[in-house]
Amino acid sequence: MRIAAVIGWPISHSRSPLIHRYWLRRYGIEGDYQRRPIRPEDLPSFVQTIRSGELVGGNVTVPHKEAVLALVDDVDDVARAIGASNTLWRQGGRVFATNTDAHGFVANLEAAFPGWRNEPGVPFVVGAGGASRAVLHAFLSLGIERIRLCNRTQARALELAAHFGTGIEVVDWFDRVKRLSDVSLLVNTTTQGMASNPPLELSLDSLPVSSIVYDLIYAPLQTPLIAAARARGLRTLGGLGMLLHQAAPGFEQWFGQRPEITDELFRLVVADIEGR
Repeated sequence: MRIAAVIGWPISHSRSPLIHRYWLRRYGIEGDYQRRPIRPEDLPSFVQTIRSGELVGGNVTVPHKEAVLALVDDVDDVARAIGASNTLWRQGGRVFATNTDAHGFVANLEAAFPGWRNEPGVPFVVGAGGASRAVLHAFLSLGIERIRLCNRTQARALELAAHFGTGIEVVDWFDRVKRLSDVSLLVNTTTQGMASNPPLELSLDSLPVSSIVYDLIYAPLQTPLIAAARARGLRTLGGLGMLLHQAAPGFEQWFGQRPEITDELFRLVVADIEGR
């Protein structure tokens, strides 16, 4: 039986087992997908469980996404460019790493707003952590030449802009509202607005009415940022679709079936988030 797992520290919040076990049942595949809490000092041992064949692969979440790159045998161009991995698999006794977050980000956006790339304006990314890396990589891979990046700690944003090269303009945190007037797509990659965290401090009053507000947070389903955007009549997108889309390539790699993201699966995860 093929077994994959998601790791993190902590990991109890992960909904990946719900998603992958749904697909295993749907396609009649004999296998399992587990949740494993892994301390940072135990990360090398986990990678070895894939190398030895105990697991066919797994997903990696915080705080291991960057550290795992030094422990695998092969890192693909996407994970190398982003500087982090969220998906591992075994092939020929070697452990390979990729990152599907950029794919999930774009796939969710394309599904909701197919013509978004043709709309005038500049994408504006808030945050300079791992999720921001994936979003910036996605934009640059699509040939988007102008991107604005803003982070409360400006040094981190400048470091990220330098990592990716030209095309990224770092906006001072205190100028963030003034720089929204020509923004076509606002993306929150921070954890502000998640569960017990305070909301993102960002007024949307100067955003054009045609803008899309995309919050990568999926719990709660309606963050304060999404609520504020809807109150202004703006188009909105949450992070649940990204979670589902980023999971699909890993499932295909481990279990040999490209899974479909169905309304039934979406409702299943929504019910779990809402505690129903």
